[in-house]
Amino acid sequence: MGSFKFRLVAYFLLLSLLPLMAAFWAFSQVAARGETDRADSRLNAALRVALAVYGDEVDGAQATANSFAHATPVQRALQAHNRAALIRIARDEPRAAFFQDSRLVAGTAPPSSAARRSATVVDEQSGATIGRIVVSVPLDSELLEKLRSRAGLESGDRLVFASHGTVLAGPAGTVGAVVRLPGERARYIALGTAHYRAVSTDLTAGSSETTLVALTPKARIDATLSNLRHRLALFATIALLVVAAVAYALGRAIVRPLKELAEATEAIARGLFNRRVKVRGRDEFATLGRTFNEMASQLEARLEELAEERARARDAVSRFGEALAATHDPYALLPVIVSSTVEATGAAGGRLILDGKELASAGTMESGHAPLVVPLVGEDGEHASLELVPAGSDFTDAERELAHWLGSQASIALENARLHRRVERQAVTDGLTDLPNRRRFEESLEKEITRIERFGGEISLIVADLDDFKQVNDRYGHQAGDDVLCAFATILRESVREIDLPARYGGEEFAILLPQTDLAGALRLAERIRTALAARPVQTAPGASLAVTASFGVASFPDEPTPAALFAAADDALYRAKRGGKNCVVGAGGRPIGSTAAG
Repeated sequence: MGSFKFRLVAYFLLLSLLPLMAAFWAFSQVAARGETDRADSRLNAALRVALAVYGDEVDGAQATANSFAHATPVQRALQAHNRAALIRIARDEPRAAFFQDSRLVAGTAPPSSAARRSATVVDEQSGATIGRIVVSVPLDSELLEKLRSRAGLESGDRLVFASHGTVLAGPAGTVGAVVRLPGERARYIALGTAHYRAVSTDLTAGSSETTLVALTPKARIDATLSNLRHRLALFATIALLVVAAVAYALGRAIVRPLKELAEATEAIARGLFNRRVKVRGRDEFATLGRTFNEMASQLEARLEELAEERARARDAVSRFGEALAATHDPYALLPVIVSSTVEATGAAGGRLILDGKELASAGTMESGHAPLVVPLVGEDGEHASLELVPAGSDFTDAERELAHWLGSQASIALENARLHRRVERQAVTDGLTDLPNRRRFEESLEKEITRIERFGGEISLIVADLDDFKQVNDRYGHQAGDDVLCAFATILRESVREIDLPARYGGEEFAILLPQTDLAGALRLAERIRTALAARPVQTAPGASLAVTASFGVASFPDEPTPAALFAAADDALYRAKRGGKNCVVGAGGRPIGSTAAG
């Protein structure tokens, strides 16, 4: 019952999830836009204030220049060309510079990026120009800090002076950095390794080529947005929990009427077929209850009918299944199939016919009634049939159904047994040459050496490799290569004894296991096979033939103490045969014999 309630909760949550996600996304977008607009408004307001403060600084510089120009000590010092007096006066105002005849005579020359204000010094008697006073406003970090404090920027916000995209003054480590000026429309910029939301404006007083940029860290905006999204996620989670609670309550209301039906169903499952449910009203639950009661009545009646049939068939089917699982021999299964089917169906007798020949029988077939014929599939696709003679006049429908079911199971078992035998053979047989494969060969080698170690004796191993086989494939094609492999396999089968085991070890490499054979006998056999192959051209196409040779390495046990050592010795001998000119036989530790050796 709980699972239905939880599914209902899941459905409601899925239905609520999409609109909640849409709302979450919409609110996040609105919040992001609002937070960005708020930061932009704060930066623009701070920029306006900072610009006004900067204008006051420039106006103050103008006033200072005018004051110096009208000061009597300055006029006298300029008239008398008294540079020492001007230097003393300049010490009181570091930003002032005194020029005479376009030459700096006292003070510090204004920086090129500074805002400058000047005033002309005139001789009061003659009215002639005797000098010029220049007062500068340096665009440095000190001025930025003054503008920042007066503009009311928040902690972390920054001001930057820039000219032609290069930072003149700003946060530590940013002077000289190239920045893409945002203009009056705020946007995100990168300054050094940090990212900021920025807005800028050209300085209207002083230097027209200098821009004042107001910055606020992008991380602060992101943090505010993240906090807001967390709150929105919390609200969405609460909403989902409310939806889940409502769905759970609704599920309980739906499940409650089904509880009685579930309990009755469980009783039926336990075999209490007399259990019924109360039917109330005419809704869907009432219809379900009536249908359930009718089903329970039919099951109770049918149970009595099946009791006898089940008892009779149980033992037969049990033995039938055990027999099918116990063997993969099709012919061993046939008597079990016949006897079990006869017993399970209550037949007087039965027999299994394959191509008109009786293979197995049980009971008696002399009842005089027409037999029931159940088709089977014999081994290798042969058609077979199971004939059952009824004990009475005929079989019941249930007995016919059981007979056909057992027949189908028997057909499957026979086919599985046949396939099992085929797979067993394929697992240890090379598909092209029909020789045993490497797995079968290595298993046989282990067994033979174990037997020799226990009972004594000797065994030899021949390893053969077709010479220049790759050239055959490259020149004549892979079909020709397959023909060569098959031809060599045929020669091996013709040359060995029944107890010997020739195998395709891999690619163009073959191996022959020779029980009860010493090294000399193995060398003679290898030479016989080499000669037979060299004397038998391989037909690769109609009217065309190909001469093929092979090299052989031979070793014996117990001369070589382990299976690995035996194979390594034979393989080393094969390598020496290849190196010695191919088309020859080499024994472990010996010289080549055969065609190459003779040459």
